[in-house]
Amino acid sequence: MGFNCGIVGLPNVGKSTLFNALTNTAAAEAANYPFCTIEPNTGRVSVPDPRLEKISAISQSVQDIPTYLEFVDIAGLVRGASTGEGLGNQFLGHIREVSAIIHVLRCFDGGDVTHVEGDVDPVRDAETVETELMLADLESLERRHDQTAKRAKGADPEAKRQVPVMARVLEALREGKPARTVNVSADEEPIFRALQLITAKPVMYACNVDEDSAATGNAHSERVAEMAAAQGQGCVVVSAAIEAEVALLDTEAEKAEFLETLGLVETGLARIIREGYALLDLITFFTSGPKESRAWTVWRGATAPNAAGEIHTDFEKGFIRAETIGYDEFIEFDGEQGAKDAGKMRLEGKEYVVQDGDLMLFRFNV
Repeated sequence: MGFNCGIVGLPNVGKSTLFNALTNTAAAEAANYPFCTIEPNTGRVSVPDPRLEKISAISQSVQDIPTYLEFVDIAGLVRGASTGEGLGNQFLGHIREVSAIIHVLRCFDGGDVTHVEGDVDPVRDAETVETELMLADLESLERRHDQTAKRAKGADPEAKRQVPVMARVLEALREGKPARTVNVSADEEPIFRALQLITAKPVMYACNVDEDSAATGNAHSERVAEMAAAQGQGCVVVSAAIEAEVALLDTEAEKAEFLETLGLVETGLARIIREGYALLDLITFFTSGPKESRAWTVWRGATAPNAAGEIHTDFEKGFIRAETIGYDEFIEFDGEQGAKDAGKMRLEGKEYVVQDGDLMLFRFNV
């Protein structure tokens, strides 16, 4: 299953610099002019999780294999993108394919980097991008609504279910509200998801601040945080410049020492990963043994067979049961055998909903 976050924003806000730092590559050229990123660059980053190391140590595993999250660096958007300005069509096409949006906003003054709008105002920048995305959704949905309404008049039962949902979303977009603000019932959720609207995707704002503001934020990032809170979206303060420097250091000890001098206890990557997981509503389960301890990602609410399918489709098809130990019990009783002896190992069936941190061994038959 692919979980990916598209990194978006106006040109020259630090998107590619942040992407390079996050993925520790130079795949995306970072340059002081618009559209230096023309094709989306994709990078996978391991999800830092101290639980994996503790599990591995108890199991005396030969190797640890973390779970991953994918980042996609997407070409910068400009005002008028919804009508094809700049690289608008490419931008909109690429952003439709990601699961969630990390919207990078410039929250630092000065410097040599030219702002495409002439001055620094992250809230205005966020509204510019959001407006273009809403206009793109509006144009797309208006066309589909008209076609679907005609089918509904012809007694198409699926079209009849779709039209009311489309109508409510159209009303919101015309009022300048993103699609994610529309309340839909559980029965309507599949219809809503099938519309594949850009503004239905969850958003996290990444406030790119100067090095001196990395630990505390600044007036610009505070405005963004207030906006994000009002919208119910995520917000992270990060310095792309610092992340770029951290990425060049060789050891974890060097990175920790460097961050400490700046008053930071973790990298921006760790914060973005954590918020990205929350944004996508993901959880982690583990498998562990002498050969390897491994972290796996599933969405919150996934069942035991769903989790088994993340390892191999045959595990899901032939699922019988899952031998399950909670993370806290695994640590407290010093591993699988200790948890079993203490009666903490549970046999869970097909209806079991996976909990974050579960250690699972799947029994299956195909």
